[in-house]
Amino acid sequence: MRKASPGSLRRAFQPWNDADAKPLVEFRGVTKRFGAVTAVSELSLSLYPREFFALLGPSGCGKTTLMRMLAGFETPDEGQILIDGIDITAVPPHLRPVNMMFQSYALFPHLSVAGNIAYGLKREGLPRAEIARRVEEMLALVKLGGLGRRKPDQLSGGQRQRVALARALAKRPKLLLLDEPMAALDRKLREATQFELMDLQSQLGTTFMVVTHDQDEAMTMADRMAVMDHGRLVQIAPPDVIYEAPVNRYVAEFVGDINVLEGRVTSVEGDLVRVETVLAGKVELDEEAPAFGRNASVLVGLRPEKIALNHEEPMQAVNKVAGEIWDIGYLGDVTMVQVMVGGEAGGLIKVALTNRTRHSARPFAWEDKVWLSWDVEAGLVLQP
Repeated sequence: MRKASPGSLRRAFQPWNDADAKPLVEFRGVTKRFGAVTAVSELSLSLYPREFFALLGPSGCGKTTLMRMLAGFETPDEGQILIDGIDITAVPPHLRPVNMMFQSYALFPHLSVAGNIAYGLKREGLPRAEIARRVEEMLALVKLGGLGRRKPDQLSGGQRQRVALARALAKRPKLLLLDEPMAALDRKLREATQFELMDLQSQLGTTFMVVTHDQDEAMTMADRMAVMDHGRLVQIAPPDVIYEAPVNRYVAEFVGDINVLEGRVTSVEGDLVRVETVLAGKVELDEEAPAFGRNASVLVGLRPEKIALNHEEPMQAVNKVAGEIWDIGYLGDVTMVQVMVGGEAGGLIKVALTNRTRHSARPFAWEDKVWLSWDVEAGLVLQP
């Protein structure tokens, strides 16, 4: 019988929707200040056993401070941090069931790969035979078998990252914290490593929390992700929910590209909302249980990949607007097209076209007159 894939197991993993599920980690009203600056403000959050959780946000939003408080390197000014229901707010780092993989990897240059992995185990006073067994286990786990005697400067960037990961996992922590773990890797290696890390986490069953400003990294790896801004959690949800149903404009613009159209509601009929927008004219949206009425000022969000581009007017389309191609950017897998709509007083709408063939001729060119169209399910109303 074939084993279930890690992906299918992850889809079924949703403890945050189970009222009886007990969290592994709880932040309860945590606040951290540095002088007059509040880095984390009255934050509450739960992480569950075996969860891969990502903290996403721009530099200075508080995500690293939150991780450092969980590791014990910073102490909250207010609130509590619990692991397995035990308050660890005042527990020193070395006594917490937590380990951390730093962005710089922080490998000891004078120690071999095996020596780096064994370092924490020796500090714990484990028997020599047990240390040797765990080192070999970790080397095999991160696919570095046979490299135990090498020094860090004899390894590639990806291999050094794996050594740091093996060292962090060797002590078998309940929770592993990863601070920008892919930052030092090139793009292709970063993308491959993301899936390896997901498979490794699923295999071990360890709870992972990763801090990153890379939205693609967070969306690829995480079961759930939290978008932070100025020390607060703006939205916590699985990646597809964050992307398709952002709670406000900040989240929508931070996670992926989006066109934002200003407008005013002209009618609401059940879930069907009609909006008169400045750039695109009349727009219809399928908005579940809209919490606004006629004449309300709203922002309409529209992802570039949900817009179709045609030379001829799509007669059957409900939502459509004429424009002129302003700029074209070829990105390999997609082509980003910026279309000027609304005449001289108008603005640009971005359209993402998937490059499905190898044919070199481009269907659209600069200054082409075109039509944009999209389904009523494509757009969404954003909170400011």
